[in-house]
Amino acid sequence: MKEVLLTSAYLAPVQYYTKLFAADCVTEERHDHYVKQTYRNRCVIAGPSGPLALTIPVEGSTSPHRATCDVRISDHGNWRHQHWTALVSAYESSPFFEFYADDLRPHYERRYDYLVDFNEALQRTMCDLLDLCPHIRLTERYVEAPAPGVADFRERIRPKLPYADDETFAPVPYYQVFAQRLGFLPNLSIVDLLFNMGPEARLVLRDGCR
Repeated sequence: MKEVLLTSAYLAPVQYYTKLFAADCVTEERHDHYVKQTYRNRCVIAGPSGPLALTIPVEGSTSPHRATCDVRISDHGNWRHQHWTALVSAYESSPFFEFYADDLRPHYERRYDYLVDFNEALQRTMCDLLDLCPHIRLTERYVEAPAPGVADFRERIRPKLPYADDETFAPVPYYQVFAQRLGFLPNLSIVDLLFNMGPEARLVLRDGCR
């Protein structure tokens, strides 16, 4: 892929990161209408009982037609502590958790006002840990019609859409802590791949690209 168009995402799934791995240029849409129940403020990890969704609360969630770049994070429910506790509970016994935990923990100790800023900070950290150097540019206005040759994944990478519909992605099984109990869980948050596979996560991303 030469160029892809993606949304902002909270610890996005493996499918999303295969685009960061493979594309020559990534455009991140920030002026789309904010949509609830998407990866913009939700990630899915492997809990002891199965997939576990972690959702960032946002302010004014009932307001229509807000641009994603204007969405503020809510401090409701001490969610930062809850999300970090969930990550520790899910991955503290994984092979590489102790190597990467200190890189991620500070993001859950700092207060970010805007969702896109929190997502971007985490994404930069994840790319550094994965040794990815995607060329990412941010939109200054909503992209109504992508230029010819741009692969638009803004509405194609969503929790309720089957990843099988993405002809450029094929999930590659890898070691997971709870696999003996749950079986392999595909297309979880990138943290699942990183904590379980460490430096070999890049190979999984590479092999997941069609």
